[in-house]
Amino acid sequence: MTAKEWRDNNPELAKEGNMRDYTDLLHLVILNNRQNTNAELIEEKVSQSERLIRLNNSARRQMKVLKDNKNIKELELLQKQVNDEDKLLID
Repeated sequence: MTAKEWRDNNPELAKEGNMRDYTDLLHLVILNNRQNTNAELIEEKVSQSERLIRLNNSARRQMKVLKDNKNIKELELLQKQVNDEDKLLID
């Protein structure tokens, strides 16, 4: 999903922030990797259509590898604990 598609599908959330503010750690890691890879492909003068194909394939591979990764799971648990503590401080 593109950022524009997310904004169109979530107008109320989009008023408060962006898609990164509402996603999980796994998707943030993959997004960050895609952005870095895209920058490298741009430097290599790879066409936009070819970049899109490569980035989508790469994201799919990363999702398969990382979705059950122990370290990602531990980081997600830590993120949840921090978020829960933040909510307690705010309330």
